[in-house]
Amino acid sequence: MDASIKNSNVSFGIDQLEDDKFAILRGKRVGLITNQTGVNSSGVKTRSVLFNSEKVNLVALYTPEHGLDGDEIAGKWVPSRMDKLTGLKAYSLYGASRKPSLNMLKGIDVLVFDIQDVGARCYTYVSTMALCMEAAGENAIEFIVLDRPNPVGGWIVEGPPMREEWMSFVGMFPVPFRHGMTVGEIAKMAVGEKWLKTTPKLKVIRMEGWNRKMSWMDTGLNWIQTSPNIPRAESCYYYLLSCIPQHVPGLFAGTGTSKPFQSIGKNNFNGERLLKNLNSIKMSGLEFNGYSDSGKNSEGGVKLKITNFKNDKLVSSGIRILKIIFDHITHNEQDIFPSDKKSSMNLLYKVYGSDEIGKKQFIKSSIDDILKSW
Repeated sequence: MDASIKNSNVSFGIDQLEDDKFAILRGKRVGLITNQTGVNSSGVKTRSVLFNSEKVNLVALYTPEHGLDGDEIAGKWVPSRMDKLTGLKAYSLYGASRKPSLNMLKGIDVLVFDIQDVGARCYTYVSTMALCMEAAGENAIEFIVLDRPNPVGGWIVEGPPMREEWMSFVGMFPVPFRHGMTVGEIAKMAVGEKWLKTTPKLKVIRMEGWNRKMSWMDTGLNWIQTSPNIPRAESCYYYLLSCIPQHVPGLFAGTGTSKPFQSIGKNNFNGERLLKNLNSIKMSGLEFNGYSDSGKNSEGGVKLKITNFKNDKLVSSGIRILKIIFDHITHNEQDIFPSDKKSSMNLLYKVYGSDEIGKKQFIKSSIDDILKSW
């Protein structure tokens, strides 16, 4: 897909690296952490830009969750393979290992990271960056981040905090769910706050033309699907809204459909009643439509429409919807978390940032008290 900036003044870190004639990489053996989202402002893949330059010695590739082409489903292990574009080995960092091994880094002088993030804490590309930074620090390898826009902007910070005991690959740093940072800013903060076990010599190559108030839609850039359930730039906003509810055992958020994260539903659930309750509290910047499926499991719920992408309360709106669903379930004397689903709770806690969401006091608390606890 073309990622050109014909109507945009925004350019990426890779563009600045090109403009500087790759000076920082000259004479070094380069390893590139990337996928299909790593492109320059003309839509040329970063791995091609580096490989085809006489000034750069690109020797290895490393790929995150979803693989080099971003088409593998969430959670599926990705094998290492040869890249047809460059002929280089593309080491998977979402398989038996999530951190580059000494063997993977053999002969590497500098690691370069160029992957598009989505602006939510639990999206795993930042965790891949963090583990690569640690590996670089352990092996005296330089680390360079080619910065990219935060697609949901950098002026809103919102959501539940991350408690240390629940840190994992879906949340390695103590930042709010909507963190408001670019990957370069996160990398700098990780070094400055000593969040990493070992820190490398870090260099962030900044973008040009982007400001914190910009959404991706404001940039004039075309969106490259970051993973199967983030096909459009708008999907990043729906992800903020529905990602936490999606991880509650028994709930569905439209993943695997043409409109991922644009609905919230449950088997044997009254979508019209949920719609009535949601409309009674009038959440700003959102519209709801009830739906029900008369099939085998009678799934019911609501379809979601974001009417204002400058909405600064998307994460809390998702929790408001979730709280209404919880209230509906307990009103009907059902168990919110059936015993056969309790093994799935740890992933929810890791995504949310703590186990508070599974406690009775959370279920019984008012939504205002829950949001104040953030």
